[in-house]
Amino acid sequence: MAKTPTIPKGTRDFSPSDMRKRNYVFQILKQAFEKYGFDQIETPAMENLDTLTGKYGDEGDKLIFKILNSGDFLSDTQYNANSTYRSIVSDISKKALRYDLTVPFARYVVQNRNDITFPFRRYQIQNVWRADRPQKGRYREFFQCDADIIGTESLISELELIQLYDDVFDTLKLNDFSIKLNNRKVLSGIAEVIGERDRLIDITIALDKLDKIGQEKVKQELMTKGLSEQSINKLDLLFTLNGTSDEKLNTLKQFLTNSEIGLKGVDELAFIINSFKKINLKAAKLEIDVTLARGLDYYTGAIIEVVANQVKIGSIGGGGRYDNLTGVFGLDNMSGVGVSFGFDRICLVLNELNLFPEISKSNTRVLFANFGSAEALYAYNLLNILRDKGVNSEIYPSSDKLKKQMQYADRKGVEFVVLIGDNEIKENILTVKNMFDGSQKNMTFEDFILTLKPN
Repeated sequence: MAKTPTIPKGTRDFSPSDMRKRNYVFQILKQAFEKYGFDQIETPAMENLDTLTGKYGDEGDKLIFKILNSGDFLSDTQYNANSTYRSIVSDISKKALRYDLTVPFARYVVQNRNDITFPFRRYQIQNVWRADRPQKGRYREFFQCDADIIGTESLISELELIQLYDDVFDTLKLNDFSIKLNNRKVLSGIAEVIGERDRLIDITIALDKLDKIGQEKVKQELMTKGLSEQSINKLDLLFTLNGTSDEKLNTLKQFLTNSEIGLKGVDELAFIINSFKKINLKAAKLEIDVTLARGLDYYTGAIIEVVANQVKIGSIGGGGRYDNLTGVFGLDNMSGVGVSFGFDRICLVLNELNLFPEISKSNTRVLFANFGSAEALYAYNLLNILRDKGVNSEIYPSSDKLKKQMQYADRKGVEFVVLIGDNEIKENILTVKNMFDGSQKNMTFEDFILTLKPN
């Protein structure tokens, strides 16, 4: 007996009903991106490995799916018992599946800079891959839907991207969500004030795990990284900061009095918060969260994360400001800011909260029954006319019993079944059965077309 085939862990198949829901979200995202003036690009599924490595920190680099070189690479390279993964990976792999869309975007900008009009507003909807441990809302293959504005340092860009989140989630009827804000400069300032300026990466990686492992384990991890107990205790500010946004900003300003970069981060946060006192948001709740780190090394300014308040699933969006990302590819002074919509998690949230609208079971509105070769050919000409008029239609491929054809239409969710036998051909009429209400009528083809109002 043949073994039942499977798919790799962390990947999924999507049924037609799944895809109708997913396409509903895709369409709303695409319309919003274009309404805000973003242009679409795509990049390859795989990049050169050296394009990706070193951009996400050590934790991120471990999650990059490497692609083995073709050919018998073992015969060309000498290995011994002391060889390690790190020492041989450059010999056995030169390419990798993309980890996110931002680094490939930075590479794209550098390669195409002479053809791009800056500031460049781009959106991208493609899948990415991460060698992560699969769990609810976390997959090894998933979609990201990104919007970036590159080529300007203006904080107006942050305002636009926050408003984009607000617009999209309001359209999706997801009205209970929070947008958390922080700034990498604030985190740099905190590291400086507690005397651990060189430990910023260790601090952000540990903070990024706060929701998963809790405050005490974050402190333990920082201690194993070499931070002193005195310095770690000073970080209590991050865990206990509360009050309104203005109160949090005032507390941070006092704490960071002696840090120039920290104060600059506070000013940038204040600009965003104060701007949205004058700009109405439809649904989003803005919240300053100084534990927000999003442990990606390339963030240099604003850090943004979106959470659905009614569903525990982690972030459903996030992003931030990056000033140096294109610099690693040879193009300096190109600041950008971008956000990503966690498409798969958004779909899970909408499903859990029953926020998907009623979506037709089928793309097919009209099915022509098949009573034999002559009748099928007659029906086929009418079928093509409907298709030319934009009506999704099909013909049952064989002349099976009518009961079987009707069951097919019912299970598929077809709206109308058209019956054309000898009598219908002679009288130049159609017998049309409405599968939704059970009614059946005789009518001309022209009259039938008039009944097919758009869904």
